[in-house]
Amino acid sequence: MKNLNLIFLMLISSIFVYGKGSEEPFHKSVPYVDMDKFSGDWYVIALIPTIFEKDASNGIENYSIDDKGFIRVKYTYNKGGKDKVMYQKGWIYNTQTNAEWRVRPLWPLKLPYFILELDDNYSYTVIGTNNYDYLWIMARTPQIDHELLDDIINRAVDRGYDRDKIVLMNQDGV
Repeated sequence: MKNLNLIFLMLISSIFVYGKGSEEPFHKSVPYVDMDKFSGDWYVIALIPTIFEKDASNGIENYSIDDKGFIRVKYTYNKGGKDKVMYQKGWIYNTQTNAEWRVRPLWPLKLPYFILELDDNYSYTVIGTNNYDYLWIMARTPQIDHELLDDIINRAVDRGYDRDKIVLMNQDGV
């Protein structure tokens, strides 16, 4: 019962937290995302973690498009020495660019996700939320160049993300 109350409180607080965000120009996303190229595995390199991702390692997001056009997200990670999997469902909100989504981690939430950066070769991406609370820097490989990562983090901070909240994710198990 305690766990149900905790989940309920998290859901309610998330609704208020995500409700405070705005769709301001800061969220200028990339001009276009080719969903076929974007699909597949992305290693989480750095992030502002959700409650589920705190102290996690070896995070890999896998995106695919199902036959109805929904984005299927499979997030695998390790937490406390245990491998875990979380499934989410997404919708392309801006169909002209494919760079703004709504993602449902838990019902009834539909959270705005913005693809803020995407390398021309689809080798790294940056996804953020509309309230600056969550950020994911991901790559097709488990590590990226440190100088490139510093540049990406600096651009995220320029957008309004808190540098002190951005953490590196350990990718030692891959």
